[in-house]
Amino acid sequence: MSRGPRSSDVRRDWGHDEDGSSILHVDMDAFFASVELARRPELRGRPVIVGGRERGVVLAATYEARAYGVRSAMSMAHATRRCPQAVVVAPDHRRYREVSRSVMSMLGDITAVVEQVSVDEAFLDVAGARRRLGRPTEIGAALREQVRAAHGITCSVGIGRNKLVAKLASTHAKPDGMLLVPAAATESFLRALPVGALWGVGEKTEQVLARWGITTVAQLADTDVAVLQAAVGRVSGAHLHDLAWGRDPRPVVAGRAEQSIGAESTFGQDLHDLGEVARRLRELSDRVAGRMRHQGVVARTVALKVRTSDFRTMSRSRTLEVPTDVAQDVYGVARELLSGVDLEGLPVRLVGVRAENLRARADLTSQPSLFDDDAHVGARRDAELAVDAVRERFGSAAIALGASPTTVQRPAGIS
Repeated sequence: MSRGPRSSDVRRDWGHDEDGSSILHVDMDAFFASVELARRPELRGRPVIVGGRERGVVLAATYEARAYGVRSAMSMAHATRRCPQAVVVAPDHRRYREVSRSVMSMLGDITAVVEQVSVDEAFLDVAGARRRLGRPTEIGAALREQVRAAHGITCSVGIGRNKLVAKLASTHAKPDGMLLVPAAATESFLRALPVGALWGVGEKTEQVLARWGITTVAQLADTDVAVLQAAVGRVSGAHLHDLAWGRDPRPVVAGRAEQSIGAESTFGQDLHDLGEVARRLRELSDRVAGRMRHQGVVARTVALKVRTSDFRTMSRSRTLEVPTDVAQDVYGVARELLSGVDLEGLPVRLVGVRAENLRARADLTSQPSLFDDDAHVGARRDAELAVDAVRERFGSAAIALGASPTTVQRPAGIS
């Protein structure tokens, strides 16, 4: 997704013709923070930050906290320096998932064509629901009221002719608003935006385009495609030119599956001992693999995330020959990836594991474990399924996987 900066030049009224604008983007406003305020109404109007108190990062912040420059993914230490009067609330992920499932169920009652993008946002194609429920703006207004009544939180809704426009419209409707961009107003709406609002324009691309004198979507649209391709590459140049003119052919994909499953941990103290980092990797791999088995999926790619004490974040990944949902397999790859990361002598602040390129396990024609020979195919998975059963009955802390080697071998030349 785009970083989606808002533009103060964008009007809040682009007309009322809803024909051809049937795509809705629903985005919960400061979702985690809003859920916390709903059960702590005495905190309304105050700056609130959701996250770990000392070593973690900001997961969400109320708009009052954002006014002080607090942003998601910022270190808690930095956030509390910017806004020392903020109330810090520990996250309750179980509650967030409950509210998310409820809201997504509401969207499913509107139309079957719902594409959930994350825990707090989704696209809807309401073209088939208009006869039953009315115009897109009526559908959006009813949904916003339903969410507010059920959970005491707000959402913003963008309406446009495609996903690009709907997403940008919801960004400019925030907080707690709704913005319709009629099909005929698409180009005018886009031309009022900074170039960084478009999907695919991150900080580096934005800087490259600025060196070519392109800082707005209007300038991007008016630039020859060949020039854009010279600036950012053949494929990216053509793609960004299409977006600048509002061309986005992607349909809303109903029932989109989760694209990755991950877990990460911030240490109470920065760690020099890579053996201890590896032990945490094993715990995270166990958690990720358990979620995969619960969802009936396997991963083709294992990714590692490491953050050092200076907040430098490094990512590594490896694609497997055989997909897996076995924790020992995931951990084995993650540990090898860790051994190849050059930490430059710095201690580790955070480590994470992610399973990517997921597919349904039932779709595999054969299901061998990655690191076992043919005589032991499935043995590790059977053991982990037994662990799953114990945890299901007695709780997640009832049993842990057996220890495996945690020594991290450094290649020559890497400290």
